[in-house]
Amino acid sequence: MDTINFRNYITQRTPLTDSEWALVEHLFKPKHLKEGELLVEEGTVCNYLYYVDRGLLRFFVWKDGVDKTKFFTFDNYLFTSQYSFSTRQPAKENIQAVADCTLLQITYTDLQTLYEQIPTWRIFIQAVIQEVSHFTEEILTELQTETAEARYRKMLTEEPEMIQRIPLKYLASYLGIAPQSLSRIRKNMLRQART
Repeated sequence: MDTINFRNYITQRTPLTDSEWALVEHLFKPKHLKEGELLVEEGTVCNYLYYVDRGLLRFFVWKDGVDKTKFFTFDNYLFTSQYSFSTRQPAKENIQAVADCTLLQITYTDLQTLYEQIPTWRIFIQAVIQEVSHFTEEILTELQTETAEARYRKMLTEEPEMIQRIPLKYLASYLGIAPQSLSRIRKNMLRQART
């Protein structure tokens, strides 16, 4: 796997020397997931921090026998089941490949090695955590203040390629509505666009 995207992802947030990058590249191991495969299962401890080079994953929880999509992770992003990975406790969510994925993964122990040997690694991780926090806050605000249709319209404007890659049932689950309701919203929007 070509790791140039991952190096760029890190260096956009903090500088890395060639020797530091060599250590990162050595400790992050490639992993491939097929569409539909679970990467993390609720009730098990998440032992890895992941970088998705190419693919699409969804975070979901089970509620009353129905799976509810929390959010999605796309190409060029660092992720994990944050609570489980940092506390070493069982995960409260599932992470599933929505499409075939090419990932890099690092164990909790090897991550500690990066903290010890790369002075700026902590700055990099803090920058990523801050991005995730802002993203989560934005999602929560939208859930409380915007309709499913408004959220869908925003996604269409800001992340059209994302919409095209997510199956309708997962997109509807993320928006908190039935697939039929999302189909209706899409039809209404098409009608409005034609008039």
